[in-house]
Amino acid sequence: MADRLVHIVDDAEVSKPTDVGDLTLVCVLTGFLDAGKSAELAAAHLADLSDGKVVATFDVDSLHDYRARRPPVTFVRDHYTDYEAPRLVVRALRDTGGTPFLLLTGPEPDIRWEAFARAVREVVEHFGVARVVGLGAVPMAVPHTRPIAITPHANRPDLVPGESPWQGELRVPASAQALLEIRLGEWGHDALGFVAHIPHYLAQMEYPQAALVLLEHLEIGGRLTIDLGELREAAEITENEVDRYLSSHDEVAEVVRGLEQQYDSFREAEAAGTSLLAGDGSLPTGEEIGDAFEAFLADLEDKPKDAGDESGWEER
Repeated sequence: MADRLVHIVDDAEVSKPTDVGDLTLVCVLTGFLDAGKSAELAAAHLADLSDGKVVATFDVDSLHDYRARRPPVTFVRDHYTDYEAPRLVVRALRDTGGTPFLLLTGPEPDIRWEAFARAVREVVEHFGVARVVGLGAVPMAVPHTRPIAITPHANRPDLVPGESPWQGELRVPASAQALLEIRLGEWGHDALGFVAHIPHYLAQMEYPQAALVLLEHLEIGGRLTIDLGELREAAEITENEVDRYLSSHDEVAEVVRGLEQQYDSFREAEAAGTSLLAGDGSLPTGEEIGDAFEAFLADLEDKPKDAGDESGWEER
């Protein structure tokens, strides 16, 4: 049992795909594993494909550290309103071709990862999920002018789609999604995923290019059909904005060119398993490019940024 950490909606029914036993659960946990908000953008695009219904909800109060990640609330003159409570839910959706699938989205749990994994197992077994597919993104020392690399992974070797760029062994910080994949494998459930490599100097802005690539891989790994037209348009707009900025800021363009040269020199080594995060090379730091991009990011943000007050209060 999941100790009531998850509530499956009474009488919730999920249509089965044409191929019986082929239901996919897509998992996107925002926060740690979401550079460029790429996975979050991908999840939002999936949610917009059809009118979905919530079929399961998680007890966020048992999983979320409110002091570490404070939800926003609006203050109007003399009162508070519009508290935006964090939600961790499973929705039943359909892809562009009408194939049913499930989407688990919300903030990554701060605590009780093992209990969370057991709760997801309950959802998987209740709805007869065939596979869980996780999406994520991490900042890397890569230029935005090169193809976005993807690291595929799975809890069974034959589930891994394509070749992994890593041939060696890496020790990386754990995530709830990583633990979930491990535990599902131990319980006899298939789980796989894709992690996009985001240019570290663009990791703080929305990066639809990576969301697009993640969903292209999800189509293969999750056996889904997804209309990516809107995301392609958003990716093109962002790419043009970045190129326009670089064309008028030679000092930033020069740093990016240096990163391109360094990246290209690592291509052979990458195929042999060398980490792009290796510290032996003279890779430009995120701060070097990020400082010059500050004004650019401010222009691209749809919402106004904080005024710098640590309290997070913002006048509207």
